Amino acid sequence: MKIDRRETGFILMDAVVVQNLSFQYRPSGPAIIKNIDFRIEQGEMTVLMGLSGCGKSTLCSCLSGIVPHYWGGVMEGNVFINNKNTRDVKLSNMAFELGMVFQDPDTQLFSPTVEDEIAFAPENMCLPPQQIRQRVDEVIELLGIGALRESNPYNLSGGEKHLVALAAVLALDPKVLVLDEVMSQLDSVGRKRVQDVLSTLRQQGKTIIIVEHDLETAVLADRIMVLEQGAIIRYDRSETLLADQAFLSAHHLI
Repeated sequence: MKIDRRETGFILMDAVVVQNLSFQYRPSGPAIIKNIDFRIEQGEMTVLMGLSGCGKSTLCSCLSGIVPHYWGGVMEGNVFINNKNTRDVKLSNMAFELGMVFQDPDTQLFSPTVEDEIAFAPENMCLPPQQIRQRVDEVIELLGIGALRESNPYNLSGGEKHLVALAAVLALDPKVLVLDEVMSQLDSVGRKRVQDVLSTLRQQGKTIIIVEHDLETAVLADRIMVLEQGAIIRYDRSETLLADQAFLSAHHLI
């Protein structure tokens, strides 16, 4: 169910501001992101859609600060997360502002147990032990993964790994979440669980950006952004865009 954010008590502000963003992996290579501009208000859920290779994952990396701090390439324009320019914030400090779950969770899971995985980032940020324990317990309960607590993440299913990666991100309590196809390997029960979690997080004022192809999840969003060949071809209210069957069909979204 969508949340009327006017009734939540939160003061609405722009959580994400992207200005004239372009990105190339190589100076002489093609532009993967092309002159993108958009804003997302605090507490909004935005679904990012488009065919494979249109630039969705690269855009997510730009939002998280991985571009320009970790990847090479050429980035033009600016990304502001909670009024902080990602160019000026260290990648480690960005984790408090924005948490990202990658399309392949194996790239961010490395601890021997699920519990250790969730506690890793808060421990490295030197949070007090009692606070770390509380956060670990809270996210495990929120995601319903108590049975996996002592499991080795490498032995889990793809869907379970996505849940653990999400739990590890939530342990730092970031204000903005970027989820790159986290539901792609979940069964119907797991998808419903994550959808319920996202609804809870939105009630808490979290801003959520999720790469997703399933229109069932897109219905829950405030807005839908459609990328094509690195450019935004439509950014609209979800109910308006989803009612436009001609557009969805023309761009192979249904």
